[in-house]
Amino acid sequence: MKDCHVHTNISHDGISSIEEYLNIAKEKNVDEITFTEHFDIYDGIKTNLNTLDVDKYLEEYLKRKDDSKVKTNFGIEIGLQPDEYTKIHNMVINHDFDFIIGSSHITCKKDMSMDKSFFEGLTPKEAYMKYFNEVLENINKYYYEFDVYGHLDYVIRYGGYDNKKIDYADYKEVLDPILMTLIRKDKGIEINTSGIRYGLGMPHPNLDIIKRYKELGGKIITVGSDAHQTKDLASYFEMAYSMLEIVGFSEVAIYHNRRPDFVKIKSLYK
Repeated sequence: MKDCHVHTNISHDGISSIEEYLNIAKEKNVDEITFTEHFDIYDGIKTNLNTLDVDKYLEEYLKRKDDSKVKTNFGIEIGLQPDEYTKIHNMVINHDFDFIIGSSHITCKKDMSMDKSFFEGLTPKEAYMKYFNEVLENINKYYYEFDVYGHLDYVIRYGGYDNKKIDYADYKEVLDPILMTLIRKDKGIEINTSGIRYGLGMPHPNLDIIKRYKELGGKIITVGSDAHQTKDLASYFEMAYSMLEIVGFSEVAIYHNRRPDFVKIKSLYK
């Protein structure tokens, strides 16, 4: 298996080290890991967190990578924000990444995982539309700065609403433009199995969104655990592969030098 979304203790919320992932990989039937440390810009946001020093990250990655144990790739997960284009663009063009996940962690200048005021006074529909509209704005603004959009329905984790399922029909007006723009720009989406670990009963995004991406002509899907510790490496991957096959995908992508290589899903099962 090939895990395309992994965080180490280089990320502010990571627990396990690069070495620990490499040592456990074969036991978990993982032959390739793409490390994707968090890069979020916190300007204008009340937080104690600092933006990742990418040069130090690269130094640590090169020092500790060991392809004799498992193949590794140098990736990053960028928290895209519409008003941070210049800083993000300049960081990206100055580093040779294998893979870039674009995500929305901070929306309307609020870190949704830490600042619940994003949801205050809003119905689930209002909050989710607010989030998806900014996702669409990011996809329209950025191009070279990401390869796939990560955990597309991430917003459902943090609102505290009883209903955490995105019913596609209720959000089609914004989800169709999101998916069609990604496809037009040759960008993919990931199936992120952390949603299952978070008790949502489904990965990010849910199967309806993945199905619609396929119906519209989408071809690029990566699979990532969003692991922050070794026990979650490649967790629930066989479930994710099965879901993708049900929808009609026969291949998944893994990026090298910012280009997708496609691997048959059937070759990834134990």
